[in-house]
Amino acid sequence: MDKKLLKQAIELAKANVEDGGGPFGAIIVKEGVIISSAANKVTQKNDPTAHAEVLAIRQAAEKLGTWNLEGCELYTSCEPCPMCMGAVYWAHLDKVYYASGHEDARKAGFDDSEIYSEMKKDVKDRKLSMHQEMRAEGNEAFAKWMEKVDREEY
Repeated sequence: MDKKLLKQAIELAKANVEDGGGPFGAIIVKEGVIISSAANKVTQKNDPTAHAEVLAIRQAAEKLGTWNLEGCELYTSCEPCPMCMGAVYWAHLDKVYYASGHEDARKAGFDDSEIYSEMKKDVKDRKLSMHQEMRAEGNEAFAKWMEKVDREEY
């Protein structure tokens, strides 16, 4: 763990607040070299997915020319939210180092507790109304995928 990199992620977050963004910064490193860095741009881009971690993952994947970021580490100013953790797992990052925790974020108005709670519930019991329709037709895409001999598993 490199404290200088974590401090740099924190500094990105603080500078982003000064620029009108959210208090989050993230850096992706491979073999001690910074591959990407980003700050939260949700309000600047009007994009609810423009979290620092997601933006850093997108940049790293583009720079490295791969969706698989094995061998990379994430340094982030705050414990990743559920969406960002999903992105971390999908990207196959090796490690995550973070400064503030999700309880610290909650106290600052960034409360993910409802999402954590909702994900534990059965689909029919969630606050967000969800309806499954046309399952057989939807599964046709999966059947095509399974038949494809040269598919790239991810």
